Amino acid sequence: MRYYLMHKEVQAAEIELDELANLIAVENILHEEHLPFGTCGKDGVDKKKLARWWATRAIPASRSGLRHALEQLDMSVSQELLDKCYGLSLSDQYWINPLDHPLQWKDINFFEHSFSDDVGNLLFGKTYDSEQISLVSPDNTSDGQLLKKWKIQEGKRVLLKGSSAPYYQEAYNEVIASRIAAALHIPHVEYELYYEAGQAYSACRDFITSEQDLISANHFLQAFQKPNHLSMYEFYISCGETIGIDDIRQRMEEMLVLDYLIANTDRHFNNFGLVREAETLQWIGTAPIFDCGTSLWHSVQTAKIKALAPRTPSKPFKETHGEQIKLVKDLSWIDFAALEDIPEYAENVLLDAEEISDSRRRIIVEGLRQRIYALEESIL
Repeated sequence: MRYYLMHKEVQAAEIELDELANLIAVENILHEEHLPFGTCGKDGVDKKKLARWWATRAIPASRSGLRHALEQLDMSVSQELLDKCYGLSLSDQYWINPLDHPLQWKDINFFEHSFSDDVGNLLFGKTYDSEQISLVSPDNTSDGQLLKKWKIQEGKRVLLKGSSAPYYQEAYNEVIASRIAAALHIPHVEYELYYEAGQAYSACRDFITSEQDLISANHFLQAFQKPNHLSMYEFYISCGETIGIDDIRQRMEEMLVLDYLIANTDRHFNNFGLVREAETLQWIGTAPIFDCGTSLWHSVQTAKIKALAPRTPSKPFKETHGEQIKLVKDLSWIDFAALEDIPEYAENVLLDAEEISDSRRRIIVEGLRQRIYALEESIL
């Protein structure tokens, strides 16, 4: 089927999708500058990159709860869900518009209109009569591996995200991480705990508006050629400075400091990035820090937690936090006095986690205290 690839109300290109909603052809470029960032080069649109961008818009195959949802929907892959919601997302303003019965973004976008809870509830394990299911949902285009779904609460778009076995700790970690970021005045997404059917989830409001696009670091870097003499860290910063993000080094140093303190093991190139205006294509700045759940030894056996282990794994620029924190050139901005109550705060948050034993909670809290102290000692 043929569609316009739309950027809000702008027709960026004419494309064709097959019966599984795979992008198989780019037939006409209408406004190249409005194509997804990173899909064009000096010779114009890169069709393989555009097809890859579209494919990664689908729910990843590793998502918890996806198999159940697809079985209920009699689908083989999550890609099939993309055209059911016209590719609409709550992270940017891209969508697909059928050529044979065109629609208006202002009439269907999820920022201003309600959407179905059915796909999200299927991902959370609910069962429906297939004839009752509505597939018009931003859950069709949500990324990440953990259980998650979008809800509308008091008119706000809120993302609920679950945790993983055996300790089901990630939701609590998000709350702790956002408290640390607030104490250090680091721009971040605020998380709180939300309970549904007796389960704890992290909840955060959508930080992207109907006027903005979130561009992941992964897609952003695809628009540039890395020179051999630059590390990936310096390359990313230089690319940001090239487009006018003057404070990108400061924002990156803040992210690396937060990730060090919480021993984040999964800060990959798809969970940080930049924000731009969708209509003018002007860059706004770095995205606030989000997605910090894979931290505080969330999956490490309690007896094996070693807070200051020299090989504590990290991403995305170095393999260990000991190496990665050395990329930060200036630590003088850190207000360690503001962190004094963080261990106590973390302990109180973890008290509500049923799968976390008293001994594990004490070890995590002490580990967090040790990492704060170790960072402070490194600059004295």
